[in-house]
Parts: sequence; structure tokens; C-alpha cells
Amino acid sequence: MSGSITVWLDQIKDGDAEAAHRLWQVYFDRLVRLAQRKLGAAPRRVADEEDVVAEAFNSFCAGARDGKFPRLDDRDDLWHVLVMLTARKAISQRRHQMRAKRGGGNLRGESIFALSPSERAGMDMMVGSEPSPSFAAQVVDCCDALFSKLPDETMRNIAIWKMQGQDNQEIAGRLDCRVRTVERKLKLIRSLWVQEDE
Repeated sequence: MSGSITVWLDQIKDGDAEAAHRLWQVYFDRLVRLAQRKLGAAPRRVADEEDVVAEAFNSFCAGARDGKFPRLDDRDDLWHVLVMLTARKAISQRRHQMRAKRGGGNLRGESIFALSPSERAGMDMMVGSEPSPSFAAQVVDCCDALFSKLPDETMRNIAIWKMQGQDNQEIAGRLDCRVRTVERKLKLIRSLWVQEDE
């Protein structure tokens, strides 16, 4: 199966819709569970967790085609990218729905009659080769907390690019600045994150 996923990743980079459909089938349920956790009690009148996953997956396919994920080589890389995109889309959707001009989350529709999903046990609780959706959600929450400590978009981008495996020279090229500037900003990022950890 891992060989298949690697092949499908290469095909998606070439815009193959069939490969995208196959990956969608493999990851859809796990991503929906992740999106449910990230949306929490946010209203589902406009969009629900399946909409979030669809939006995240579309972003993934477009990004893969456009070469936005240079370190997308195997199922582990794919899972990390899908978790990141799904969590971001869910958080964005939750913030959008909870804004005061939309009732601050107090508007009620048909969703008030829906039962909340219960925690699943059994196979979902088994340790596997991939992180569980709840663990992935915790990791994303921690990352969000750390990124919120960074004062501007440039520093957030530097941190993301560094995590994606780009070296300081590549980052400097993207920002059209000196390598020393990138090094100073990375030092500041580390300092801010150490303070957060303490």
C-alpha cells in the first residue's frame, strides 16, 4: 500500500484526478474525525467537517500540482501535510462562524437536534504507524500556540519553511534577503518559543 501511495503522490503532482480520488478514499474518514475535533462546538449550518476536509484536500491537490510541498515523498509526509491543512481550514471555519456578526456561535438551526459524536474506542485507540487524529489535533494545537507567539507573517513563514526542511540560503532567496537576516530571525523565533515552553 505504501508503494501505491507514493505512486499516487507522483501522479497527483502531475494533476492525475484518479490518483487524487484514491488518496481521498484512503484518508477521508481520518481527516473528518480530525476536523470534527478541531471544529468543536462551532455551528455547522454553513459548512461541516466534511466541507472542511474537501477544502483542505482541494488545497493539497492544487499545492502538490504547483510544487508547494517540496518534501512530499511518502505517506508520512502526506499525512503531516493533510493534518496541517485540515486543522488550519477547521480553525478558520470555526473562527468564521464564531464571529460576533454571525451571532458568536449562538445561532441555532437544525444542528441543535443532532447528537454529538461519541468517542470511538477499539481500533482507533490502537497504536499504529500514524498518529491518531486526537494526537494530531494536539500537535496542531501546540503548533498554533507557538506560531501565535511570532510577531509577523515573515517569521511564521520562516518557521514553516525551516520545518519543511529548507536551509537558510533557500529561505533567504525566497525572502530576497541575506542569510544572516534569516539566522537572526531564526534565533529570535527559538528565543520566543523557549519562553513559551518555560
